[in-house]
Amino acid sequence: MKLTKKKLKITKRKKKKKIQMSYKIISKYVKKINFNIPNPKIFYLLEKEIPNYKINLDIKNKQFEKNIVEIEISLFLVSPKKDKEKIDVNIIYSAIVEITDKSLNKKNLENIILIKVPTEIYPDLRKTFIFLFEKSGFKQIKIDQNVDFEKLYNLRRVQ
Repeated sequence: MKLTKKKLKITKRKKKKKIQMSYKIISKYVKKINFNIPNPKIFYLLEKEIPNYKINLDIKNKQFEKNIVEIEISLFLVSPKKDKEKIDVNIIYSAIVEITDKSLNKKNLENIILIKVPTEIYPDLRKTFIFLFEKSGFKQIKIDQNVDFEKLYNLRRVQ
């Protein structure tokens, strides 16, 4: 019984490694930044209201060349109020990814595009977000250290 369990664990590890080795991030960069505080009133109120804002993430991809894909993660703030005057923050972080294994099925490709690559580049996106707020005078900005992209992917599939 113990030998069987060990053998199963080894098999699972090999599968995960195959998915990881089937792509390579060629480059990653900030594609677009929009950071707009429209007036002093919004700036002044923002420190009190920032915990009420929601952070949304969106992932898009487009084929660049035959085996090369651009994967974009957009991070933006959503105001709890529908006011016209609000802070406008939108950062698009992009990665150029080479798919090295041409035999991947659709599920494995989705795993790379919607889970693996976003998990790898999110820390850089997060640093950019924090940097913008800190340089604008907001020292207590909080954003999750990690995002469970696999959980988000599974929730989306259920819907």
